[in-house]
Amino acid sequence: MPIAWTAEQIIALAPDPSSAKAGSALANRSKWLALGCSARALWGACQGSGKNPYQTQIDLSEPAFQCSCPSRKFPCKHGLGLFLLFVAQEAAFTKQEPPTWVGEWLVKRDARAEQRVKKEESEERNVDPNAHLKRAEQRARKVEQGIVELQQWLRDLVRQGLAAAQTKPYQFWEAQAARLVDAQAAGLARMLRQMAGLAASGEGWQHRLLERLSRLQLLLEGYQRLDSLPFETQADIRQLIGWNPVQEELLAQDGVRDTWLVLGQRVYEEEKLRAQRSWLYGCESRRSALLLQFAFGRDNFDITVLAGLGLEAELVFFPSAYPLRALLKQRGEINKAFDAEFSAASVLEIYEARAAALARNPWLELLPVTLSAVTPLRVNEQWLVQDAKGKSLRLSKQFDKGWELLALSGGRALQLFGEWNGEQLFPLSVWVEGKFFRLS
Repeated sequence: MPIAWTAEQIIALAPDPSSAKAGSALANRSKWLALGCSARALWGACQGSGKNPYQTQIDLSEPAFQCSCPSRKFPCKHGLGLFLLFVAQEAAFTKQEPPTWVGEWLVKRDARAEQRVKKEESEERNVDPNAHLKRAEQRARKVEQGIVELQQWLRDLVRQGLAAAQTKPYQFWEAQAARLVDAQAAGLARMLRQMAGLAASGEGWQHRLLERLSRLQLLLEGYQRLDSLPFETQADIRQLIGWNPVQEELLAQDGVRDTWLVLGQRVYEEEKLRAQRSWLYGCESRRSALLLQFAFGRDNFDITVLAGLGLEAELVFFPSAYPLRALLKQRGEINKAFDAEFSAASVLEIYEARAAALARNPWLELLPVTLSAVTPLRVNEQWLVQDAKGKSLRLSKQFDKGWELLALSGGRALQLFGEWNGEQLFPLSVWVEGKFFRLS
């Protein structure tokens, strides 16, 4: 196995709490009719409600799961149960060559992986540089036209006054966002969609909306002066509008080799896809890094990157005036637990860090922060964390584990990691007496 898995890490793979509970119940030898393993795979037969037992298999090289049960969840409870049982009772698994149904699955997986490699190599060989340049010029013209229309739309909105925004239906924002998608400026469309609900977000909505509109205007002004700006700022502007660097070109560059601690993860929905943010911290480089993954339907994320692990890896950062997002170029050994110290800050130091970050990239939305010695509090139905100096941060209204956080604290100060947007903090993990707990 490429990693010495623990039960806690396997439970973290569950798609929801009910699957985790059901999988734990199946981590029982009496539930399985047959069990086997090889250097690469695990498999077992679990008797369900039907006539034939469910055939469950795990490719340990990723890991990847497959089961003959009708569940649409991934991994299903049988896959979780099989994995948990192996960790708890490895001796119950007979070491042997995989049976036909497991071997065929592994062969198909290898074939698909080989086909992907061949397809990528073929696409690289068949790239027509002239056609690529022509497409780039056509897109640039579309984007410029879309920006001209957006600037006129913004002027009309401001001329009417922000109060008028409260009378606008969602379609008012969506129609303009759709035009930006047609103009191939998907990043600008996303920014507009994020603003659509601000006018109905309660007290202080005017300030929040004005800030977002101002940052959008600054972005458009920056694009008009793109050639006069530093390369890193140009990269930030282009990515925000919708251009993404070619990943193959990024991966060809030298990266940062380090032991990267996976401090926290968060899964969310974006444009009909499931997305996952994984926040890492380099033990030697003292750098923060963000890995973004996307999945559709039953596709799964790279589950070898798990909160609570230390990962020997080389990361390549996207060009930026304040680089955070990165690609995983090479991975090495995976450690079961953190074995290095990392910096934590007070609330005032967090504000100073954000001010410094915004000075370099004024469009930065989220900042990864680690707070030392903070205590969770609940005041007037609002969750807060307060540091030793009495300074506090509000927790996000979307964070629904306030009572769990308080229980972990027991009224004592703890170390906390989360995402901060300048107004609210979304906790992702905590350390209590040196032990790591995942909150998302």
